[in-house]
Amino acid sequence: MSVMVQFQWVEGADQSFGLPCYETAGAAGADLRANLPDGQSVTLEPGARALVPTGLRMAIPAGYEVQIRPRSGLALKHGVTLLNTPGTIDSDYRGPLGVIMVNLGEAPFEVTHGMRIAQMVVAAVVQPGFEVVASLDETARGAGGFGSTGQ
Repeated sequence: MSVMVQFQWVEGADQSFGLPCYETAGAAGADLRANLPDGQSVTLEPGARALVPTGLRMAIPAGYEVQIRPRSGLALKHGVTLLNTPGTIDSDYRGPLGVIMVNLGEAPFEVTHGMRIAQMVVAAVVQPGFEVVASLDETARGAGGFGSTGQ
């Protein structure tokens, strides 16, 4: 079964970068690019965050979501990642797609027009029913939480 995500350019966006794309045949995420007004750049000082536009709007099929995830190279080399990760875009959202970037590094980081800033993964969504019960089934782990399974 083929899933199709439809895109529309935001008015004034630079369309020369094309749509998000998979950089390798086995890639799970399609790269998103910064699409900044008038080709400007955004400087993220250490600890700063910014909503970086992609110039895109999209229609995600019902029963799916798009997850926005960091790019590992930006995280490792510069300490730049995304807040609210993974970010979820619901199938009924039709507004502009922006990426919330944060600089956790020690030096200012410049986000340039056309830079690959994030990746998007399309995933199926299940909306289960919810109910209150008198007791839950027992498991070997039980209520063991953070760090309870060892190192």
